[in-house]
Amino acid sequence: MSKALGLLSGGLDSSLAALTLKRQGVDVTGIVFVTPFFGAARARQAARQIDIPLIVEEIGEIHLDVLKNPRYGYGKNLNPCIDCHALMFQLAARHVFNGDFDFLFSGEVLGQRPMSQNYNALQAVAKHAGCADIILRPLCARLLPETPMEKQGLVDREKLLDIQGRSRKRQEAYARQWGLTDYPGSGGGCLLTEKSFTGKLRDLLDHQPDCTVHDVELLKLGRQFRLSPAAKLTLGRNQEGNEALQAALRPGYTLLHATGYRGPTGLVSGHPSETDLAMAAAIVAGYGKGRDEASVRVRLQKNGDERFLDIAPMSQDRCTLLQVV
Repeated sequence: MSKALGLLSGGLDSSLAALTLKRQGVDVTGIVFVTPFFGAARARQAARQIDIPLIVEEIGEIHLDVLKNPRYGYGKNLNPCIDCHALMFQLAARHVFNGDFDFLFSGEVLGQRPMSQNYNALQAVAKHAGCADIILRPLCARLLPETPMEKQGLVDREKLLDIQGRSRKRQEAYARQWGLTDYPGSGGGCLLTEKSFTGKLRDLLDHQPDCTVHDVELLKLGRQFRLSPAAKLTLGRNQEGNEALQAALRPGYTLLHATGYRGPTGLVSGHPSETDLAMAAAIVAGYGKGRDEASVRVRLQKNGDERFLDIAPMSQDRCTLLQVV
């Protein structure tokens, strides 16, 4: 019995690709990669439904390096899909090269996405990953040149599929036929394709090219304010957000909260000046219950040290001008 490792996003296509191989007797395992932009929840659910093992690997730092300088550029927003898929294949290939599996597979469909899933793009992904000879795409394999896995008899080409184009009708028909009832709709799942998120990310990459995974995670935790080219404030929207920012405190970050008044928690990242910190304190005060006071005391915590600033709350109009959207 041949053994295959597949990129499992949790979407319909990757689940069907796994079932296409499993139904012809291939021993199938899924692998999912976790970054600040996509997680493993959907893949875990899919793996349970189709009853296959799942490997989960965190690749935030290496993926961020690729995102900052993609060889093949970005899609509509900040999604470097070709580079991203190549990276995933490259990392998954290690499990094949060390003997745990015979080949890799994915749920890519020829022509489904005009930029990242045309024939040239599929070839570029495989070549860039450095493992073209061990990649199989079961859903459209019969429209592509025969792979070494098919020639060697590891899979039966006649039992692979010939799906192409953007319509999901054939995938949905196979899902009904094979008893796959619970799967997400098309699209979604990656923050890099969402305009509301990528505007904030673009601001971070433009101003702080040395940003880390921790800096990126802050983009998901509250309102974003650009204090200067070197520093940024994240402001909690509610109690849950305030607690998340407190938990996100790292060496070099500054945590802010007004004393004596209820209000949001703020977290300054980057390389702030004293002017930046004073501006951040004014914003924190401006969003709290003391916004109408002449002066509010704000506590600043950094690297275990604590100090206070007495500051005039910033007006909502001025705060809005600094907000990154």
